[in-house]
Amino acid sequence: MSVDEAKEIFKEQAIALLEGGVDCFVLETFSDLNEIRQAIRAIKEICDLPIIAQMTIDQDGTSFYGTPPEIYTKRLDEWGADVIGLNCGVGPASMLDAIEVMAKITSKKLSAQPNAGMPRNVKGRNFYLCSPEYMGKYAKYFIQRGVRIVGGCCGTTPEMIRAIANTVRAHSPGRLKIRPSKASVKVIESSAVKPVPKEEKSRFAKKICRGEFVTTVELNPPKGWGLERTLRRAQILKEGGVDAINIPDGPRATARMSPMAMAVRIEQEVGIETILHYCCRDRNLLGMQADLLGAAALGLRNILLITGDPPKLGDYPNATAVYDVDSIGLTNLVYRLNHGLDLGGNRIGTPTAFFIGVGANPGAVDLEHELHRFMWKVDAGAEFAITQPVFDIEILENFLEELEKRKLRIPIVAGIWPLASYRNAEFLRNEVPGIVVPDEVMRRMEEAEKKGKAGEEGIRIAQEALLRVKDLVEGVQVSAPFGRAKSALKVLEVLK
Repeated sequence: MSVDEAKEIFKEQAIALLEGGVDCFVLETFSDLNEIRQAIRAIKEICDLPIIAQMTIDQDGTSFYGTPPEIYTKRLDEWGADVIGLNCGVGPASMLDAIEVMAKITSKKLSAQPNAGMPRNVKGRNFYLCSPEYMGKYAKYFIQRGVRIVGGCCGTTPEMIRAIANTVRAHSPGRLKIRPSKASVKVIESSAVKPVPKEEKSRFAKKICRGEFVTTVELNPPKGWGLERTLRRAQILKEGGVDAINIPDGPRATARMSPMAMAVRIEQEVGIETILHYCCRDRNLLGMQADLLGAAALGLRNILLITGDPPKLGDYPNATAVYDVDSIGLTNLVYRLNHGLDLGGNRIGTPTAFFIGVGANPGAVDLEHELHRFMWKVDAGAEFAITQPVFDIEILENFLEELEKRKLRIPIVAGIWPLASYRNAEFLRNEVPGIVVPDEVMRRMEEAEKKGKAGEEGIRIAQEALLRVKDLVEGVQVSAPFGRAKSALKVLEVLK
């Protein structure tokens, strides 16, 4: 038939649906660009309701008529689709590959509704092999790639939709209304409970809110249960005027003492505030909420939310990683707790008062992706950020300029690392993603190593970095390699 005939047939359907009171139109399972164009034309002739236009693809991302994603994405954008997406044809993995291409072509919102895998035909019946957990996991991947509408097509079950919905809820912006599952319960808004003002959450938060420069030092939890040496180091740092002690959560996926237990003892026995790192790797959503409510009950206030290194990097490479959410979803969860709601929208009584920190990586290989994730963290409720160790100050300056340009600037605490040896510098440069150690720093450390003064040179380099960043950021986090608190204090001496 002619294109005009096709348009009129689509128009007839659209008019009936419009009279029926629809809120938007979903054009789905189209293989032919020419055909979906007529459907878009038909709808636009009768109304201005939103249009979700979805193509069906093959394993290689092309439509069944052979059109690649670069072309159909561009055309649907030009023709005025409000949301551009994919449905049917393939399972989550192949659809994700196509979505990654589409995200680079258009600024329109994206949608994804994969089949529950490729079906297996048994005696004339199709059986889809994906599990609900698999569909939920890929829902997270879709969201991370920019998809804003996610669901399922052929083979999708209620259990799969539930898994997808849980993922979406965990990654949704923190300021949305929460609608509980029971219809009899009224809609709860996050504004229903007055959150604790930022400057009242902790001494550390108050100082940042006042515009005062903050100093923190990172101390790793011990591999055993004894804390005597760690408490002595914390006392030295307190006497040295440090504002807070950072406590990593299983750095490099190593097995260590609970950072929460260490934080409580330091705050109670030494009297200095801590910044508790909390990662997503080891706990499901139930465990996370339990831990966070427990941390609030124990009086901990400053928290840094991170995704966490995968187990394969650490002591037990065969350990199971959980990752129900990443750091963005976890930020969203803590934001809700600060507004008196759990992840499901249920009231928890008195809201928590966490000062929410997140990680930032100015030296990320894919800076655009890092900035995109940072945007989501800020949107989810992040109140400050701590960067990876910075050796190349120009990289930090560029990162801060991008944050200002995109209106994402929140207080930034720059990571400073006093190198202990040339080997230490080599390790950071070659084996820790996102840390850039310039050639000049490597040369200086190598020469100092030959003279037996590598540690002193590492402190000098850290001091120089601190002096260069102090007017750019709101504070610094100085690492204490091998627990050397005095080395960290030597770095901070230049501030005096």
